[in-house]
Amino acid sequence: MTLPALLAAAAADVQVVTFGCRLNAYESEALRARARADGVENAVVFNTCAVTNEAVRQARQAIRKARRERPGARLIVTGCAAQIDPAAFAAMPEVDLVLGNAEKARPGAMNDASARVRVNDIMSVRETAGHLIDGLRDRARAFVEVQNGCDHRCTFCIIPFGRGNSRSAAAGEVVEQVRKLTAQGYLEVVLTGVDITSWGSDLPGQPTLGQLVARILKLVPELPRLRLSSIDAAEIDPDLMRCLAEDPRLMPYLHLSLQAGDDMILKRMKRRHSRADALKLIADVRAVRPDTAFGADFIAGFPTETEAMFENTLQLVEDGGLSFLHVFPFSPRPGTPAARMPQLQRPVIKDRAARLRAAGERALERHLQRQVGRTLTGLVERDGVARAEDFTEIAYAGEAAVGAIVPMTITGHDGTRAIGKVAVLEAAE
Repeated sequence: MTLPALLAAAAADVQVVTFGCRLNAYESEALRARARADGVENAVVFNTCAVTNEAVRQARQAIRKARRERPGARLIVTGCAAQIDPAAFAAMPEVDLVLGNAEKARPGAMNDASARVRVNDIMSVRETAGHLIDGLRDRARAFVEVQNGCDHRCTFCIIPFGRGNSRSAAAGEVVEQVRKLTAQGYLEVVLTGVDITSWGSDLPGQPTLGQLVARILKLVPELPRLRLSSIDAAEIDPDLMRCLAEDPRLMPYLHLSLQAGDDMILKRMKRRHSRADALKLIADVRAVRPDTAFGADFIAGFPTETEAMFENTLQLVEDGGLSFLHVFPFSPRPGTPAARMPQLQRPVIKDRAARLRAAGERALERHLQRQVGRTLTGLVERDGVARAEDFTEIAYAGEAAVGAIVPMTITGHDGTRAIGKVAVLEAAE
C-alpha cells in the first residue's frame, strides 16, 4: 500500500509504513497488534530499512510527508535504519520517538514518553524476538519468524548492526506456531528470518534448518505447503536436501543469496561460496527435485568490479537457469569495509544494474514459457492472482476463494506472470 493510501485513513488509526524486506513486513504486522494492545492512537510508525542509502532516503522523505499530511499524529521511527543511526532520525523535527529493533515491540514502548530515543546495543541481545513469532499473516499464507540477526560479516552489509547476532526460536515453539496457524485455516506457511539457514547454531546440540523443516513436516501433517524465504547458498544441509527430495509439501522454490557470479568479487564481498559452489548446489537440488525453480539476489557494480567480472555474474543467470532476480545497484553503507574500497562511477553501476535486470526479465520469460500448457496448483493470494508451488505468479480467470489451493491450466504469459484459468477436473468414475 502506498504512503498516501495509508495516511488517508482516519486520524485515530495507527498506521505502520514498511520499508525493505519480507521480515520487516512481517514484523510490521506485529507492531500493529502491539499498538492496538497498548491503546496507541493517532500515530504513524515507520519500520525502516538500512540495506541501501536509497531505502534510508525514502524513509526520511516519507516521514516529512506524513508530518505535512497528519500534523497532529505522533511519528515513531524504528527498524534497522533507526537502530544503526538513531541520531539522524532524532535530529528530524518531525520525529517524536525513535525505537531500536530490540525495543520496538515491547509492551508499552510506543506510549512511553520518558525518552525520545530508546535504542540499545543490538549486539547485547541474546533472546529471539519471541513476541514477534505471531506476526504477519495475510489472507493467503502465514509467516513464522524462526530466526533473527546474522553472525556473518559480508563487506557490503550493514544489517548485522541493525539486527544483531543470529538468534533462533526453539524448534518446539516453531512447530506449535505452525500447528496453530494450520488449524486457523492457512494452507501455506513461510519460514522467515534474516539468515534462516543459520537457524539452530545457537541452540543446544546445534540442530539444522533441515532438521527443523523435517520436524514441522512430520509433526504437522495437515499442513499442505511449507515454504522457505531467502537462504544462504553456503548453508544448505543434508536434511534439507532430503526434505526437498522426499516431501512434496516443501515448496520447490529456493531464493538464493548469491550477490555475484565472479569468484574475486565474491571473495571481496566475504561471501562463503564460490561460483562453482552455487552451480553445484543448483544442480544437486535439481537432481533430487527437478521441478525446483531458483531466484537470486545480486549486487551490481560492487567496488573493483571489472566488466569481465560483471559478465561472469550475467552468465551465472544463464548457467544456473535462474528464474527470478532481485537486483540491487551497489550502495556504499558507512561503516562497512566495502565503503572504503575503490568505488565505481554511479553511471556504471546503474548501467550494470539495468543490464542485470534485463537478463532477469529474459530469464523470467523463459521460465514462464515453460509453464504454458501445464496445470499448476496455485495458492490464491487475491481475486484473480495465485502463486504456484515454484513461485510462478498466475493471473487467472475463474472462481476461487482467497487462501485456497486450486489447479490452474496455464494458457500463456505476459512476460511477468503466467496467464491461466481455474482447471475443471473430470470427476472420477
